[in-house]
Amino acid sequence: MIKFSIKAVFNVATCFLAVVLLSFEVAAQNKRDILGSYRDWDALVSKASNGAKTCYMISVPKSSKASRKGASRGDIYLTITHRPKYGIKDELNVIVGYPLKVGSEVSASIDGKRAYKLFTEGRGAWAYDPKDDAALVKAMKRGNRLVVNGTSQRGTRTTDRYSLSGFTAAYNAITRACR
Repeated sequence: MIKFSIKAVFNVATCFLAVVLLSFEVAAQNKRDILGSYRDWDALVSKASNGAKTCYMISVPKSSKASRKGASRGDIYLTITHRPKYGIKDELNVIVGYPLKVGSEVSASIDGKRAYKLFTEGRGAWAYDPKDDAALVKAMKRGNRLVVNGTSQRGTRTTDRYSLSGFTAAYNAITRACR
């Protein structure tokens, strides 16, 4: 039979309570609020415990196609992010739902026009330069459809089609929230 002292039970209960309270504190430190839903885009803002705001907008593709039948993919989405405390504005990030081929590039084109090249790492892709981010955002404001093409580590080519309906309204919301 195992005997527990009152002090040992109290110490375990105190540790458990501390862990629970700490988890609530961490969750509260990174509070996320929805600024609004704008057709095919959602705008959000989060605030860290140090007061730094991150404003971002997110969308998922309207359609996805893979060159290999049965190709398995995780979450697929695209974000535009502002982090004013760090001087970041218009940062584009594409998550493709699979590990990208090392050394490959992802292409993003708006309405079949100029293809922007994005560097890859893991499951994501980003613009090479903040000027490219700004050019992409400018083109996305005017466009109707964004097409993203990438290649997985296994060589599967994918095409994801995003609607740009609501893009400008969502962009304006995150820009107002993170001035």
